[in-house]
Amino acid sequence: MIKINLLPHREAKRKELKSQFYSLMTLAGLFGAGIVILVGFVFSSQLSAQTERNAFITQENTELDKKIKEVANLKQEIDALKARQQAVEDLQGDRNQPVFMMNELVRLAPEGLYLTLIKQEGQRIAIKGYAQSHAVVGLFVTELNASEWMSKPEIIQNKAVGLGQGRDAKRVIEFDLNVGIRRPRELEAAASADAAGSTKKKSTDVKSP
Repeated sequence: MIKINLLPHREAKRKELKSQFYSLMTLAGLFGAGIVILVGFVFSSQLSAQTERNAFITQENTELDKKIKEVANLKQEIDALKARQQAVEDLQGDRNQPVFMMNELVRLAPEGLYLTLIKQEGQRIAIKGYAQSHAVVGLFVTELNASEWMSKPEIIQNKAVGLGQGRDAKRVIEFDLNVGIRRPRELEAAASADAAGSTKKKSTDVKSP
């Protein structure tokens, strides 16, 4: 006996496939939403961790800036202390400068030279006087330049003038110059530099074939 199915099986099949499609779409949507939520959670965690790292770095930089400022302030204080110490040492050394200066001028002044003024202003000395000739003035300048206590002599004026009247009148050279005077620490520094140069030169000579 032949059985004939008169039910709308095609529509039922279509509904079943549509239902399966919707189920798969819903499942895919849920899966995609889960992935999005998971990725968002991962990114949020990484962002939070990076924010914490940035905050930590900022805090450390702030602390480092404070320490650098403290070091800079400490360096300024040390420099100020060194400057005060140097000033005290210079004052102590400068007390003996007039003695050294007078002894040195007496030692360096050639015959035929007469000093009328010796005036110290800071580390420069103004010297005025008379000389028998320009050569005597030149010799005096040469001696000043060679002195370890004196430095950079400079002639301001050097001219011939007449002194006295009548038979006592004399033709002399009136000069005006200034010269620097070194501090003891400058002499020590120069001596150390010369010693270092001599040691280096000896070392070079030893290495030379």
